Amino acid sequence: MRDTLRVQLWPLPTLGITLAVVAGVGLPRLDGRIEHDMPFWLRDYLFGGSADAARSVLAAIAGSLVTVTALTFSLTVVTLQLASSQFSPRLLRTFTADRYVQTTLALFLTTFTFALTVLRTVRTGEEGQTGFVPRVSITMAFLLTLASLLALVLFLSHLARELRIETMMNSVHSAADRTIDRLLSEKRDATREGPAAGGPPAPPPEPPANAIPLAVRASGFLTSVDEAALLEATVEADALVLIDRLPGSSLVAGTPMGVAWPRTGEPFTSDTWARLAERISEAVRTGPERTDLQDVAFGLRQLTDIAAKALSPGINDPTTAVHALSYTSALLCELAHRDLGPRLLRDDHQRVRVVLRRPDLRDLLELAVAQPLRYGASEPAVLTRIAMLLRELAWCSAPDQHPAITAALARLRSTIDAQDLHATEHFRLIELTDVVEEALAGRWTHSRT
Repeated sequence: MRDTLRVQLWPLPTLGITLAVVAGVGLPRLDGRIEHDMPFWLRDYLFGGSADAARSVLAAIAGSLVTVTALTFSLTVVTLQLASSQFSPRLLRTFTADRYVQTTLALFLTTFTFALTVLRTVRTGEEGQTGFVPRVSITMAFLLTLASLLALVLFLSHLARELRIETMMNSVHSAADRTIDRLLSEKRDATREGPAAGGPPAPPPEPPANAIPLAVRASGFLTSVDEAALLEATVEADALVLIDRLPGSSLVAGTPMGVAWPRTGEPFTSDTWARLAERISEAVRTGPERTDLQDVAFGLRQLTDIAAKALSPGINDPTTAVHALSYTSALLCELAHRDLGPRLLRDDHQRVRVVLRRPDLRDLLELAVAQPLRYGASEPAVLTRIAMLLRELAWCSAPDQHPAITAALARLRSTIDAQDLHATEHFRLIELTDVVEEALAGRWTHSRT
């Protein structure tokens, strides 16, 4: 729920409108109570016009803020459309989760609502009514208007900065770093003198032949798993569970997402199995889109989308693809230092109860390199950056991770050989693939690239 609200534009503006209504009702009442007891020096700083002037000021504020809010919404929609069509639809979460955009819209709508609410309390003294001008409230509306004007200028500056592709990729990289820190523990130790050290993790328990498939309840993307509820359900049924679908995978209702089997080897009773299957289905949650809640590969997916879209014939921007691969390389090197094995949930007796599959380095490298290599096969700059990516990753990885890099290197070499490149470009690219092998061997050879 928190993640859903974080990427929506409406929660913060809705809160601002609510507070504006409360303040627009309460502050004029406070005005009425302190009107005659207010110090003279304070009155000089408050609104001093008549009731007609107060209505004109509040009406002008409300009218202008409606226009400014419509302009802000329009610019936001244009930005979202540009990010979706030119870069990647999966970048929309980055914009809608932008607190600056949400706060600016909230301030505009708060000012408009407050001015409109205070306007209804202004009385001219005609037709037997007692005249009333809420001076503190009108002054507050004026200050909110000044803040809104400043926010508009800052918003335009912020929007111009956010439209830059480098800013987008940096935001994606920062969000992916936070996801990695939240989900993956440190395990491998990299040093400046040589490749990272660290051994492979212990293999998780393998399901027996009589393991029972677990069906998906609702179609969608696997967004999260309630680990506490899943562990509690397996302990109660004395079972082991393997969820073999990765976070972010597309699930179809009725198809298996994993298996369960009894720990003791005795078959489940019908009641035990029905309750276990029900609780597992409730613990595995799907949604209409991928999120970074438990998906460590989501940031790589966004960067790969940017690179692939930049290499499309309609855009043809290899420089952007090269920059996206630079951010991708940084993420892969960070991931190589983490425990990428399956996540094991244990009971109080340290017995493995749940095995949650997570992407390993081979999966992540395939995601990061396959599409840029396919769509940028004829562009030497892209091939050069992929070779450097493999070199940097080889230096940061542990020996048990080298087979994945070696396989990607073989794929890169076959792609280079299949292209009709100039002899100088071909020689240079092959030379770069050789230094990747040296990095795998723990030697960093200085190159001109």
